[in-house]
Amino acid sequence: MTSIVKPPVRHPGLKKNALGLTTRDYEGAMSTLCAGCGHDSVTAAVIQAFWELEIPPHRAAKMSGIGCSSKTTAYFMKQSHGFNSVHGRMPSVASGANAANRDLIYIGISGDGDSLNIGLGQLCHAIRRNVNMLYVLENNGVYGLTKGQFSAAADVGSTSKKGEANVQPPIDPVLLALTLGATFVARSFSGDKPQLIPIIKAGLKHNGFALIDVISPCVSFNDHEGSTKSYKYTREHDVEIADADFVPLRKEITSPEKVDGRVSVVMHDGSLVRFRETGEGYDPRNRENAYSHVRACQLRGEVATGLLFINEDGRDMHALNNTVRKPLAEVPFEALCPGRKALQALMEEYR
Repeated sequence: MTSIVKPPVRHPGLKKNALGLTTRDYEGAMSTLCAGCGHDSVTAAVIQAFWELEIPPHRAAKMSGIGCSSKTTAYFMKQSHGFNSVHGRMPSVASGANAANRDLIYIGISGDGDSLNIGLGQLCHAIRRNVNMLYVLENNGVYGLTKGQFSAAADVGSTSKKGEANVQPPIDPVLLALTLGATFVARSFSGDKPQLIPIIKAGLKHNGFALIDVISPCVSFNDHEGSTKSYKYTREHDVEIADADFVPLRKEITSPEKVDGRVSVVMHDGSLVRFRETGEGYDPRNRENAYSHVRACQLRGEVATGLLFINEDGRDMHALNNTVRKPLAEVPFEALCPGRKALQALMEEYR
């Protein structure tokens, strides 16, 4: 299904930022995702964050791979640069684009399947290189675009729509990023925009690789008892020539009031997910404490959210490789090419 263009009509009362732009100027096409999909809430948070930071849309580059999550880039900032790569390969494409033009603001949108299954190695090396970008991982535990197979983020005991139970332990992107030395690590819930928007803004301003793991419920293919990420998949009936999937119309799930930093969210199937924000005394600059906090929350059956770790002194990919300050895309050919003699001398070093 192709995306639908939104009508260009603007309400005259819409608030403008310093650039004279409204939030409508940061929107994209109409979403074709299922009604109530958590990914659309993430889109709304991204739009608000870019608008509040007063970033010109044409100075941003949107990168994505394959999956429901990767369709998200079509739904915000239609005037931005963009590239939709093959499955799991977005991090290397983003790295190459950043190497060529460091002056753009890069945001990558991916999913748990795109990042933690086929793209795991790519994600690891983007973290290792500390590519200067915001990496939003929309995490729902399934391959929603291909009818709900388990992803590497699926919880042990989660059941598929056929009733099969997942027996493999999940990969936690937050713990993975902390282990690999990421300089900005956060987690949020798509239904908690008051928390998510400031985190996205912080990630966009961070110098280096900023990972935000967003628990983003799937309304269609991951609704089972004990699910920590989504809702029940409902099948209406089979027809003679094809399988027909029924996707019920659901209301968007939002976060209720927090009590002592903890909030319990009731999913559509009646299951409960407990989120715990970092407390006032929490130090996000201590990597070991961040790892311990996330693990302690897991053992209590809670999902740790908020800014979990940040290293403001980290060097990004350009600093690590000592590149020139001017974007390579703007450096003339004569300066980029050292000439035949220099290239031959370089080749001799490898003989």
